[in-house]
Amino acid sequence: MVIAPASMNSVASIAHGLTPNLVLRAADVTLKERRRLVLIPRETPLHAIHLENMLTLSRMGAVILPPEPPFYLKPLDIDGVVRFVVQRALVALGLTDALPDDLQYQDRQR
Repeated sequence: MVIAPASMNSVASIAHGLTPNLVLRAADVTLKERRRLVLIPRETPLHAIHLENMLTLSRMGAVILPPEPPFYLKPLDIDGVVRFVVQRALVALGLTDALPDDLQYQDRQR
């Protein structure tokens, strides 16, 4: 299961077992059944409580995957950045082994 974007409210709710809606209940069951849960947090900056909630979830088996743009790969457009983050989530879920070769980057356009 992937929650993208994961608000800090959702992160805190999942970390403390609060399930007021279907998404949070599904995340709770995912952790209970020891299945993969990937959270892509959306807020920055983070303070200590946010970090503690994410640490709690990480210790429970969740993967915290910040949506960091791959600027070192020099993507040509925002679509390349989005596809990179989505592919990273798929790798974290174990649905694929590596990032795709078909992403368009400046180095490959020369």
